[in-house]
Amino acid sequence: MAEIQWPLVHTLVSELEAASISYMLVEESALWAQGVEGILPAKLTIEIQWDQFPDARDLFTKYDPREDEGKGWSSLSFTLDGVSVEILCRYNTVIVTNIDRWSVVHDGRKLYAKSFDFYRREWGPDDPRTAKITTFLRNLQREHSRINEEAWNQSTYDAWVHRYGTPATAAAWIKKDPEARLSPLNEYLGDLKGKKAVNLLGSHGAKGVAMALLGADAAVMDISRENAAYALDVAREAGVELKYVVSDVLDLPAEELSGEYDVVLMELGILHYFIDLLPLGVVVRELLKPGGRFVLHDFHPISTKLITSKGKKHKVTGNYFESGFEEADVAYSKHFPDNRELKKVRHRKWTLGEIVTAFAQAGLVIRVLSEEPNTKVDDIGLPKTFTMVAEKAGK
Repeated sequence: MAEIQWPLVHTLVSELEAASISYMLVEESALWAQGVEGILPAKLTIEIQWDQFPDARDLFTKYDPREDEGKGWSSLSFTLDGVSVEILCRYNTVIVTNIDRWSVVHDGRKLYAKSFDFYRREWGPDDPRTAKITTFLRNLQREHSRINEEAWNQSTYDAWVHRYGTPATAAAWIKKDPEARLSPLNEYLGDLKGKKAVNLLGSHGAKGVAMALLGADAAVMDISRENAAYALDVAREAGVELKYVVSDVLDLPAEELSGEYDVVLMELGILHYFIDLLPLGVVVRELLKPGGRFVLHDFHPISTKLITSKGKKHKVTGNYFESGFEEADVAYSKHFPDNRELKKVRHRKWTLGEIVTAFAQAGLVIRVLSEEPNTKVDDIGLPKTFTMVAEKAGK
């Protein structure tokens, strides 16, 4: 049999879409479509909406398919362009709302496949295909980090000057009320005096400088050298020491992962840079000393994945459970007065359940999960942010 080629996939997907039949590539075909190296499917397997199987039978009659069935499933099998194809349905299984349906973009066209996350769970750690998925994710994260690093080193220092003023101005603003700069997280961070604290993906350093002003041995870890330059200038103007480690947080120097931190802070718009949260959770665990505290404060997935708000108008424009990579403007681009062209960043947006589960599976003990409402009157009743507090086991 011939190997699967993208033109064949596009042909079959086009036929399914024209017939309004919901689908997703599954099994090894799904991993192939998502780019997992070393996966060579023996056949192209596409799962369709179970109650549309009669429509698929009529659609693919021209290929003279063989029909088969078993307990809870039916299938059509045929050969096209030398490739073995299976059209599969599982009874009472809805495709469109399947939480593991992952969007794949190829040649500018969106297609759907069952996600690598599902098969990593389904096959377990001992399956050799799981090792291929893990390698794929690590390489993909490195590529995403490279793209994001380039995006975050484009005139970033200037952007912070436009937004917060010179380092002297920013330092004066933070010094005026460092606790306010850490709001609303002060109750979770506790007394920072004498504590070793780090702000992961700490960007321009305002939180790190505020922690230092409150008596912490403070550090920031972030991929952007321009962020570091601005943060260190602000710290100098504020009269405090700030350690800034310029690194992909998933590739931190070994000496940083010595379990010496009392507090690890991450906040606002950072999780979407990761395509797999479990390795991030492991980094957090290795940074913390036993009994150390992890405080995560980020935008609520309801506001980032599902709802578009404008004034009093709210629309459900997204799919909370849809997964896939998105290209977006780098966050600081809005702080420039001109309309300069900047490289894009890549995001993956997570559900709240995925976030909590990943950090729990990394070995952290979840103590608090708080969902905070939007403070705008027009957005009353909608969650805006959430805060999760977790600890590393031990004393």
